[in-house]
Amino acid sequence: MRIAAAQIVSSSDPAANLELIRSWSASAAEAGARVVVFPEATHCQFGHRLDAVAEPIEGPWAQEVRKIAHETGLVIVVGMFTPATPSDSGRARVANTALAVGPGVEASYQKIHLYDAFGFKESDTVAPGEHPVQFTVEGICFGLGICYDIRFPQLFTAYGRAGTHVTVLPTSWGAGPGKVEQWQVLSAARALDSSQYVVACDQADPAASNEPAPEGAPTGVGYSRVVSPFGAIVAEAGAHPELVVAEVDPELVAEARTKIPVLENAREIPQQLG
Repeated sequence: MRIAAAQIVSSSDPAANLELIRSWSASAAEAGARVVVFPEATHCQFGHRLDAVAEPIEGPWAQEVRKIAHETGLVIVVGMFTPATPSDSGRARVANTALAVGPGVEASYQKIHLYDAFGFKESDTVAPGEHPVQFTVEGICFGLGICYDIRFPQLFTAYGRAGTHVTVLPTSWGAGPGKVEQWQVLSAARALDSSQYVVACDQADPAASNEPAPEGAPTGVGYSRVVSPFGAIVAEAGAHPELVVAEVDPELVAEARTKIPVLENAREIPQQLG
């Protein structure tokens, strides 16, 4: 199956971002993709009032994404923000959501691991999700994660044990010293941990694209990539907006799980060390 990752730069305007989805989905369809992945925060760029744009997955923004999926015949995975319960202090919060829609597919995942790191505190405005989510396209099983989830191997190994062939990861990676290198290492490590493909779709770097970006917000560095179950880089973008297209093969997943059966060989480590 051919999969595309649409490395875009989203803005604070959800309507304008829908036009990006429409344009890049058409390009993915022309390239022969069956699934196209857009970044985290495609709905609205980080650094803006997320509760002001949050909509339920049945709302008009997501309905327009469904319409684009129907028109192109693709399964579209896209990062959006949905309403969530307020914090204990009464502060408004949203759920950082990956929506997957298209022919025969309707799924949504709420980001489990929140980005309280490098001076940014996502949990101030975002409520954590609780459950992994899978969906299937033409016999290939997909798992959903978002951005900071990539630092937590247990999510990926849970997907691997549940038979997932590909985990897709919409992302808006925070820039900084060593962050691109961390992104590259982590995406390969998670593929190896769980013997599956990882499709990690980041926002393009606004600075490299001459696009405005709020200061201090994680707005992307680019380098979206598709990593094989053996840790090989199948395809990778640079820092600028780019459509990454790659083939994924479930037989290669089966081969990896036979030759390097890390999921079978793993043993539980005692909490109390001797």
